[in-house]
Amino acid sequence: MSLHRRNPSAPAATWLEAAAVAADHLEDLVVGSVHDVHTSVAGRVHGVVDRVAGGTTVSHRVHDGIAGVVYGSIGAGLKATARALREVDRRGIGPTLDSSPRGRFVVSAVNGLIGHKLRDEGSGLAIELGVRVGGADVPLDPDAIAESFGEPTDALVVFVHGLCETEDYWNRRSRPLRRDGHGRDASTPSYGARLAAEEGWSPVYVRANTGLSVAESGVALSALLSRLVDAWPTEVRRIAFVGHSMGGLIVRAACAVHTEDGRDWKPLVSDIVTLGTPHLGSPVERSIERGMKLSRKVPELSPYVRVFQSRSTGVLDLHDGMPEDAAEVPQARYHLVAATLSSSPRDVVAGTIGDYLVPYRSAIAKPRGGPEIFPRADVLHVPRAGHFDLLNHDAVHDALRQWLRHRTQVATTA
Repeated sequence: MSLHRRNPSAPAATWLEAAAVAADHLEDLVVGSVHDVHTSVAGRVHGVVDRVAGGTTVSHRVHDGIAGVVYGSIGAGLKATARALREVDRRGIGPTLDSSPRGRFVVSAVNGLIGHKLRDEGSGLAIELGVRVGGADVPLDPDAIAESFGEPTDALVVFVHGLCETEDYWNRRSRPLRRDGHGRDASTPSYGARLAAEEGWSPVYVRANTGLSVAESGVALSALLSRLVDAWPTEVRRIAFVGHSMGGLIVRAACAVHTEDGRDWKPLVSDIVTLGTPHLGSPVERSIERGMKLSRKVPELSPYVRVFQSRSTGVLDLHDGMPEDAAEVPQARYHLVAATLSSSPRDVVAGTIGDYLVPYRSAIAKPRGGPEIFPRADVLHVPRAGHFDLLNHDAVHDALRQWLRHRTQVATTA
């Protein structure tokens, strides 16, 4: 499987490129869908008139001609706008999106929605999976790593974000901890910062194109880990993963990759933590699929199928989650964290809505009426919390500190 690495000569993503991509897809999806709906509704109305008149009426032909000119003009205008934006962008005038958290969010959100198309088009917006520090990719060589990570330890905790997220999401301040001297809310440090300070781990944050298939992202993550371990300034003795939402599926996919070059990092993996990961799939994607089936039955809604069909392969992979027989790391301990909006994991809210996006059983990988995927895994239920609260929650941190306490322990193959 190809990693589809972006052309290194491609320009950095800018706001102008983002606007050009928006114009492209606005013409294709929004204008095209509105035109199709208009045509469908008008066709039904004119069909009745035509049957009464015994043939296509003049008003029908005039309407179609005018509609074609109007929508064609709008589409041509949007395409011209996209070309003009890219022309200005080539002059190097626009600021890069990676220069701010908001810009990085825009890039990651767009990649989550249409990342497979951006990759195939060679767009400057397409994300290549990489290690991130301070909003920038870290070259995987010892000098760059030593400079970026200060004092690298022999234990790596690798954080992999979810769909449409960025590495900045791990800095989410989920709730105030105390008041500072100026009367402002001071909030809880990130998991990585606390594990580094308390347990001696070196936190490694990865940014991924979540619009690609989970399997493809897993291959890319596996290759990245091989290069990272080779380039790490000290000998790596232990690796732990923390994956949020889709990030947990990407971690599992990476662990299923078979390497034949002897650069296998998997024997170093001691712990895999998933936070709100849809191991059995997400009802959001299944709802989209049901919406598509409904749209096909109603002529006026059928044009919106093109909007649904444009969703990324990464989103499609959330329909069923990971196969139950996906390879596990034999010596690794699995820790599954699930949040629910309710206080109980057994009520109807936990079973249907879960944490807004992932039901409780999906997050703990326990299908109804079937065997658990990870029967020996630790399970943590976080009550009255949403999907994104899991990115920074005291209960989760307390569990992480317990699970990852002995950082000097070297993973051994079972």
